[in-house]
Amino acid sequence: MKFRTLCVCAIVALAVAMASAQTKTSLSGKCGKADVQQSIPAGDQAGHAFTLAQGKCSAAGKVGGAAGKEGAFSEHAEVTATHMKNWGVYVETFDSGDKVIYNYQGTGTMKDGAFQTGTNKYEIAGGTGKMKGIKGSGGCKLTGKPDGGLDYSCSGEYTLAGAAPAKP
Repeated sequence: MKFRTLCVCAIVALAVAMASAQTKTSLSGKCGKADVQQSIPAGDQAGHAFTLAQGKCSAAGKVGGAAGKEGAFSEHAEVTATHMKNWGVYVETFDSGDKVIYNYQGTGTMKDGAFQTGTNKYEIAGGTGKMKGIKGSGGCKLTGKPDGGLDYSCSGEYTLAGAAPAKP
């Protein structure tokens, strides 16, 4: 019985330590119209297509004390006349030169072939330099622009590798 109580206490202490090491963050920026964009009609109904896109974004916000500078996305999507589902990778470069890699999935509304609004969820897949080993997740709100770009606003939490837990 002592062993079971000790294990439970150790697990609870570890969970509290890990939770307290997480840092909240908010990031925002603007993405221009995709530099590369390809579309293949699904063939089953008008307006249903599969797309590939790649482009660049501005980035603002801080992670690990570094300020966001720019980003790049590569994604694939399924699009109809009124709806879109996408999956992709976003690589953010910070003023320190370090990078954070995000995997995301999102949904949005379409009108007249243009993105209107949407949301996505992301998981941090890794990083470079001081961001190596970073973990985290969050979500974003997206608003389409008339020029084919979009504005984004994200919030989430992250933990840097080797980050010391906050002391109570």
